[in-house]
Amino acid sequence: VICMVTDMVWSRVAFRTFLYGKAWFVFTLFVFIIAQSILGHATSTPEVRIAMLSSRLFIYVCSMGQMMFSHTRNILRDCRRGNLIKFGRCKIPEYLCQWQGFASLLLAVFLMVMLCMEPVLHCMQDNEGRLFTGKCAGSEDVRYPYSVVSAAAMLMYFLLLSDLSVFSTRVSAFVLICTRVVSEVALFLFGLTFFVLAFACAVSALEQDNPDFSDIPNSALQLYKITLGMFSGSNFDIMMDYPALMVAIFAYVVTTVIFMLNLLIAQLNCSYQSTYQDMLGFARLNRGKIVTETMPSVAKWRWQKFVRSLRLDERVEFGEGDIGLSGGIQVWEPASANITTVDMIRRFGGSTSPAAQWPEEENAGDDEEDRFDRMEKLIEKAMKRMSSGSGSGRKGGGGSSTGQGSSGAQDESGGVSEQGSE
Repeated sequence: VICMVTDMVWSRVAFRTFLYGKAWFVFTLFVFIIAQSILGHATSTPEVRIAMLSSRLFIYVCSMGQMMFSHTRNILRDCRRGNLIKFGRCKIPEYLCQWQGFASLLLAVFLMVMLCMEPVLHCMQDNEGRLFTGKCAGSEDVRYPYSVVSAAAMLMYFLLLSDLSVFSTRVSAFVLICTRVVSEVALFLFGLTFFVLAFACAVSALEQDNPDFSDIPNSALQLYKITLGMFSGSNFDIMMDYPALMVAIFAYVVTTVIFMLNLLIAQLNCSYQSTYQDMLGFARLNRGKIVTETMPSVAKWRWQKFVRSLRLDERVEFGEGDIGLSGGIQVWEPASANITTVDMIRRFGGSTSPAAQWPEEENAGDDEEDRFDRMEKLIEKAMKRMSSGSGSGRKGGGGSSTGQGSSGAQDESGGVSEQGSE
């Protein structure tokens, strides 16, 4: 029932409101991609520079401005209500404990840093005769940091876009499984870093002049490349001149590539199997959470229209021509979905007024069906006792047969205990 109500409210009420809110976010992401990833590498013409500046101004004003307003409102709301979580020695607003709120705050900070390092602003006084250019002598020191922050902001945009997976329970379940197995990958990276540091220090202590393993940082970098398959074969040929180094690298490959990578695969497999059983349930819980968060934004007239469409004041049909009670929702299903041979609806003649006394069922608990059910249960119990008695007779020999006979006599007389007969 909960799944049915959640899916009904989601598909007919909350879906449209949630989609409208995410449509604006998708549009701002599209503008950000055009400004940073497409126009940034296009030929520098006046039209391209004007389009790039317009796109970036849109991001700074509409996207960053909206995020700053939203975060300021949420922080003030949590502070007024006392919804603060202690994090170390500091207290932070409760909404930042959710990854969506924290990622949105990081995105707003990245956009603010981008605005402070905007190359076009640094080239306003020295644009070398090109209007709205971002490549000049004054912006050489900020162009690379600006690109790094821009890449981080792009990743935050796409990370927040993962909320759209709630549209499909299968996709949402897959996303939830990915978040569950991240801890296993983190454990693998921790173990890999430990072995890389150990072997990097050991290799640097060897008496060898290989430039790839000259010190600890270079050795660690090359060991990471070996694990990820980025180490070229020609470098392995050079290591043949250093037997001790070759033995150390061979031991590292056996430890990490053969052992740890296969252990990671086994961990992911076990974690996936344990989570797969409940993944659809977690996906439905996630959808229910989105519904409850979206409902305050639903217009009142839309909610009233939805309630009227349910027709809760009309009496529903149990079957064709069989009028039932009001206040329910009729759901159709195939006749073979839930096969039953017993009519679960008990019908009584007389008035249907709620003020009338509920009619007493005649021969309650003493009809023929109940008698047959009790007889069937007694026969099943007797068969089980006979089968268990015959099994113990085979083990105990002739002496146990006497016990079985006395037990059978007690069964016929209505006794319960078998130990007393034995």
